Amino acid sequence: MSATLPPPTRQRPPPIEYYIFAAVLALRLVSLARLAQSDLLLPGGGDMQFYNSWALRILHGTWTDHLAFYGLPLYPYLLAAVYKVCGYTPFVPGLLQAILDSGTAVLLYKLARLVFAGSSSPAASNRRISRGEVIGLLAAIGWMFCQPAQAYSIILMPTAGFVFVFWFLIWQIVRREETPRAPTLLCFGLLAGVTAMAIATVLFLLPLLLAAIFLKWPATTGRRVAGASLLISGVLLGTSPAWVHNCLVARDPVFLSAHSGINFWIGNNPVASGYPKFPPGLHAEQQAMLSDSIAVAERASGHSLRRSEVSTFWSTKARQWISRHPLSWMQLLGRKVRNFWNAFQYDDLSIISQLRDQSIILPGIGFGMIAALALPGMMIGCWQNKRARWLASAIFLLMASVLAVFVTERYRLAAVPGLLLFAAFGMFQLWEGIAARRYLATALYLALLVVNTAFVSLPQEDATLWSLDAYNSGVKALGAGRLAEARRKLDLAYAYSPQNAGVNFAQGNLQLAMGNRDAARRFYRSTLRLDAQNSGAWNNLGVIAMEEQRWGGAAECFARALELNESAKTFYLLAEAEFRCGNLLAADAAIVRALELNPAQSEFRLLADRIALASNLPPLP
Repeated sequence: MSATLPPPTRQRPPPIEYYIFAAVLALRLVSLARLAQSDLLLPGGGDMQFYNSWALRILHGTWTDHLAFYGLPLYPYLLAAVYKVCGYTPFVPGLLQAILDSGTAVLLYKLARLVFAGSSSPAASNRRISRGEVIGLLAAIGWMFCQPAQAYSIILMPTAGFVFVFWFLIWQIVRREETPRAPTLLCFGLLAGVTAMAIATVLFLLPLLLAAIFLKWPATTGRRVAGASLLISGVLLGTSPAWVHNCLVARDPVFLSAHSGINFWIGNNPVASGYPKFPPGLHAEQQAMLSDSIAVAERASGHSLRRSEVSTFWSTKARQWISRHPLSWMQLLGRKVRNFWNAFQYDDLSIISQLRDQSIILPGIGFGMIAALALPGMMIGCWQNKRARWLASAIFLLMASVLAVFVTERYRLAAVPGLLLFAAFGMFQLWEGIAARRYLATALYLALLVVNTAFVSLPQEDATLWSLDAYNSGVKALGAGRLAEARRKLDLAYAYSPQNAGVNFAQGNLQLAMGNRDAARRFYRSTLRLDAQNSGAWNNLGVIAMEEQRWGGAAECFARALELNESAKTFYLLAEAEFRCGNLLAADAAIVRALELNPAQSEFRLLADRIALASNLPPLP
């Protein structure tokens, strides 16, 4: 008698979310591997270098300078922890960010299934794959090939983690029909608070979470008040490492970071353009800008200031300008709104174009195309679907956070997932309208598409904006010694903006690297004509004078540079020039100051000994 075998059981395939996650992660890992083989892996400037340098100081034992944070602290401390465990390599942070970025694609699919689950026609209900799933797949594919997302998922920036947390919280709002339990609300606040220590923009989601507590989730008034209290308590607890450090260690009443004041001024001042256009006296480089902001505030006040007082100094200047020029400020807000939706890509790091030029990221779509497709879908979706309004509200809250300061590609990147959902929804609506021969609805959608495409495509008339990518790429190539590429890029930047001080200074550095002293001198003089506060131009004019053995002229240039920015290297060069002129007392004073600023530099010590020997003085201890 033979036993009857049970029929074989068919294994269920993994959910489609797994395939989305794997596909996006695979693409990001290819880009990360290419980045690891390029000269762009190690940051050479901007916010990336700022975070990396801060992390290395933490790694080497400098946990705090006993001053209030002047930059959001979470990301550099996380980088330091990763470096401690895995060794100093930006590859591992890039890998972790790529994982989070892949999770964002999964969130898009889940949100689309929730928000756009219904079928707009009887025929749609018979499909094996629902409308929400189609829209989710289209949105996830769009995120996969979005060039800003590709770039910011692998470089040393906290953007990818912020975008994931931002849309994770929105997904939690949309998916829940009942009020979350108390521990869950506390965790929502805790997550938002911790993330705010990396990018404070996440706090603009609090109104949406509070609206869900009071308007979406059914509960008694007392329970709603308790839920809101738990949410705020979680935020305070999540941000506590920052404000406890600032208030107790630094003894300075700063909530997260004191650099908010200077950012507010950069975004709201007489020369503001809606993009981060730096007023006179402030350099564009992140670390230099922060140092300048402190020095200028202290110089204006006539005494040293706490970080909170520096922040108050700049925010007060911004508020005074706004109150005195309300019409100009309203016009500036209008420019910021236009900039937010505009197809022009203002990437202040110019990292997207550099990664694209070196084929590290794949060709893909940018913000402009996504926005043009999304705006019609947003209008129709919010009219038809209450859940879609939560997505639109999140996008506009993010825009509000950007309008407070200025627009950059990384600041508006967090809006892209929501825009991709609306863009995919609009495309699906168009396809359904054509298939069902709903000509009026199709014509309405196409009309909205044309109008919004024209709005998104409004030209940027400031030629300086078009020089940004070429300028930053040229500076990067110059730093890496690729002089031919640097010349091509910087010549393009100069053609766009010949009256820009930064472009002229970079051209001077290029000519100096190529050995063309006369051309370098002309560019440095043009730099000072356009920006008399550029200490680097004075410094490099001094270097040229030293190469030509014009020691007196060199000393004069170095002295002018030090009036604007004290640097150990410049004091050393001044000491060398004064020594060659025979001004031993001036040389001795300069080298003493250089050693005070950097006592470990051996060449400073050697020059000090030479000066002491020539002056018949005992050598410095």
